Amino acid sequence: MHSNTLSPLSAEAIQLEDQYGAHNYHPIPVVLTKGEGVYVWDVDGKRYYDFLSAYSAVNQGHCHPKIIAAMMEQASKLTLTSRAFHNDVLGKYEKFLTELLGYDKLLPMNTGVEGGETAIKLARRWGYEVKGIEKNKAKVIFAEGNFWGRTLAAVSSSNDPSSYNGYGPYMPGFELIAYNDLAALENAISDPNVAAFMVEPIQGEAGVVVPHEGYLKGVSELCKKYNVLFIADEVQTGIARTGKMLACDHEGVKPDILVLGKALSGGTMPVSAVLASNEIMLTIKPGEHGSTYGGNPLACAVAIAAMQVVIDEKLSENAERLGEVLRAGLSEIKSDRVTAVRGKGLLNAIVIQEKDGIDAWDVCLKLKERGLLAKPTHGDIIRFAPPLVINEEQLKECIQIIKETIESL
Repeated sequence: MHSNTLSPLSAEAIQLEDQYGAHNYHPIPVVLTKGEGVYVWDVDGKRYYDFLSAYSAVNQGHCHPKIIAAMMEQASKLTLTSRAFHNDVLGKYEKFLTELLGYDKLLPMNTGVEGGETAIKLARRWGYEVKGIEKNKAKVIFAEGNFWGRTLAAVSSSNDPSSYNGYGPYMPGFELIAYNDLAALENAISDPNVAAFMVEPIQGEAGVVVPHEGYLKGVSELCKKYNVLFIADEVQTGIARTGKMLACDHEGVKPDILVLGKALSGGTMPVSAVLASNEIMLTIKPGEHGSTYGGNPLACAVAIAAMQVVIDEKLSENAERLGEVLRAGLSEIKSDRVTAVRGKGLLNAIVIQEKDGIDAWDVCLKLKERGLLAKPTHGDIIRFAPPLVINEEQLKECIQIIKETIESL
């Protein structure tokens, strides 16, 4: 595919994947071999701006020297003990993150979707033991357009046919309501069998859908009113991406259960975390939940370093300030192809109207030719989410690339 425009090196790498790998992704035809800061290089040595940041996993930039140093130091000492034994990094990491974010307890997992699964298990257990829901009757409410991964539970809570088609039967006890609709939420959670509402503060995969101001505050208040846990899926929106450490911070709300992942490791390995109060977390007893790799010393050392970088380099502030610059720049594109510009901090998207057979995918291919990598979602939306270490000069160059690309179509 597209191999006529690819170098022999790139074509060979893509052909190997095609022949020996599952066909469950449709990547932009570029083969990357190196990354540093906001840049990545392909196998032919061409440099690109990374405007996806591995779906916000590399907020700290590619191969951040402090994160890599922490990783290498720990890797040469101890990588994995399992949780059958204690290790000397886990407690330090748990103390660091719970104190930073204001929670009693942390449960470490590996991937974002495992964090989501853990949050739902906690919510159900809390529903039975604390709220007093009748056995096997607990419900968890989700928002339409949500995306939190690919496990059977995650696809059971999805209303996107490409996520759930052909994977039934589905997990019972899940219900969907409209996103950004407090009346629908109140209606759903007034049912005494509801244990939790799980929601993204901004829906990432759905195309950077930003709810109205006051939505998260309303969610928090309604959940308190009906004794329902508010689970914030901040796997993509957390860790400075939207201009605050957590997207929930924009409205000063604190979820009962917080799920983090992606940038928690600065893009070096899968690290996720679930944070909650003692009341919620201690409903799970020894042997009732866990993971071989969860809380491994390597992940803990990396996560401390990754979070320290976010704090020391003021990445939240940078994302807040440069997000304004980016949206202002994107709004000046003179083309009726762009029908919307939206976002918060450095999590942004534009909506591209298909015209003369040119759609968002084609725009991304043209951006790639000009040295900027982005990827469409849902056909007509292009996410623009560069690493948060980007500076204003680099960002302005990128705005220029995007502008010229779209205006030249």
